[in-house]
Amino acid sequence: MDAAKTATLVAKVQAFRARHEKWEMALFFFGGFIYDVLSQSRIDDTMTLVQNFLYLLVLSGLLLLEQRYPQGTEPPKLLARVWHWREGCVHFLFGSLLSVFMLLLFKSTSGVMPYLFVASLFALLVANELPRFRAAGPVIRVVLLSLCVTMYLICLLPVLIGRMGFWVFLLAVALASLTIFGLMRLIERRHPDAKVLVRKVAIPGFGVQGALLMLYLVGVIPPLPVNVPFAGIYHDVKRIRPDVYQLSSVDEVVWYKPATWFGPDFLIRPGDKPHYFFRIFAPKGFAPYKVRVRWYHDHPAQGWTAMGNGFLTTVSSNGADGGYRYFATTSSLKPGDWRVILETEDGHEIHRLSFSAGLDERSEPREFKREFSVLKEVAPLSAEEWQKKR
Repeated sequence: MDAAKTATLVAKVQAFRARHEKWEMALFFFGGFIYDVLSQSRIDDTMTLVQNFLYLLVLSGLLLLEQRYPQGTEPPKLLARVWHWREGCVHFLFGSLLSVFMLLLFKSTSGVMPYLFVASLFALLVANELPRFRAAGPVIRVVLLSLCVTMYLICLLPVLIGRMGFWVFLLAVALASLTIFGLMRLIERRHPDAKVLVRKVAIPGFGVQGALLMLYLVGVIPPLPVNVPFAGIYHDVKRIRPDVYQLSSVDEVVWYKPATWFGPDFLIRPGDKPHYFFRIFAPKGFAPYKVRVRWYHDHPAQGWTAMGNGFLTTVSSNGADGGYRYFATTSSLKPGDWRVILETEDGHEIHRLSFSAGLDERSEPREFKREFSVLKEVAPLSAEEWQKKR
C-alpha cells in the first residue's frame, strides 16, 4: 500500500514538472545566479576557482553524454534515475558561472559597452529555451561552454601569472580553443560526420573565441582581474599618515535650499582643483602595473575633449582588500560637465566617474566635510567615526 502511494506521489511530481518545465529551467538558472551573488568572493579565492573548474568539467561531461545519448535514446541504468535532472543541472551550472563572470565584469569597469556584453550573456541563455534555438541541438550550449571556459581562464591566468594584458588574454583564448578542439575529438568518436561537427561544435566554439578576441581589442571586455572598489571627487586629498588619507569636500547640495538640488556637483573658487581619489584592487602576488588617469571636458563646440595626455603612475595593491590608494588632480578645471577615466597603460578602461563643475558665487567661508581613508577600510570614515577608531 505504501509503495503504491509512493509511486502515485512520484508520478504526480513528474507530471507537475512536465507541465511547468520552462519555469523549472528558469528556477534552476536564477537559483545558480542568486547562489553566486550571495557567495561572491575575491577573484583569487582558491575555493571559488576550484569550484568553477569543477562546474566546467561537469558541463563538458554532460555535453558529451548528451551527444552519446541524444533525445529518444535510453541511457544506461546507472544514469537512468538522474538523467531527467540533467537539464536543471546544466542551467544551474551555466547560471552560476555566468553570474560570477557578470559580477566580476561589473566590478572591473563602469562603461556602457561591458554592461551590454553581460546582457548578451543572459540573452544567450534565454535563447536556449526558445524552440527555434532548442532545435539547433547543442549549438547554444557549445557557445555558452566556450564562452565560460574563456572567461574562467581570463580570471585564472592573471592570478597565476601575476600579470594582465593582451598576451595573457591571447593565452586564455588559445587554451580555450584547445579545449574546444579536444571536445570535437571526443565527440568525433561517436559521431564521425565532419559536417555535423563543424556546424555544431567548430563554428560556434571557435566563433566565440574570435568574437571575444575582437571585443577585447576594441575595449569591450575590461582588464580583469583589477577593479576599483571605491572612488570619488574631492576638493582636497592629503596623506596624513602612511596608512591614512584625509579627504575634504564641500556639501554642494543643501536639503533645505531647493536652488542647490540641481546645481553643479563641484563648485569652483579661485585655486580649487578636483582630486580624483581611488582605490584599485589586484590579487595577491600581482606584479606592479601602470594605470593612467585621463580628464575629459564636454566642450560646447568640440564635445568630449581630453585635457592633456593623462597622468601615468605605477600601482601595486599587494592583494589588500581595500586596494592600492592614490589620487590625481587637474589644473584645467572650468565650468561644465567633466569625466575622469582610470585605464590601463594600453588604454583599457577600469573605472570612470562623471561630475559637473560650476562657479561658486558665494562669499561666505566654506565648511569642509572631512573623511579619512584607512588602509583596511574600503570606504572612507567620517570624522566622527575616525575619532572613535583612534
